[in-house]
Amino acid sequence: MQQLDDATRTELEAAAFRRLLQHLDANKDVQNIDLMILADFCRNCLSKWLVAAAQERGTELDYESAREYVYGMPYSEWKDHYQQPATPEQLAALEARQKAKERS
Repeated sequence: MQQLDDATRTELEAAAFRRLLQHLDANKDVQNIDLMILADFCRNCLSKWLVAAAQERGTELDYESAREYVYGMPYSEWKDHYQQPATPEQLAALEARQKAKERS
């Protein structure tokens, strides 16, 4: 990637990000808590990162707009249709992940 000019690299990164969002959209059964347990990020994190990137560039982007972009619909709608209640096992795994992060 070092041989690419900045514009091309940015275009490729943006395309990969869009593909990630498409992949998450096609796999709505993958719950945010599962993403947090396995990879320490979720759809909400992506939304927050978009807002932070906008702020770094002096552009205003509110969190709800970013979430709607990431989720492909208003968050409340996605939550009503696709979010499942966290199981005790998922909650325990997330807590263990958080504790492991604190120790490292």
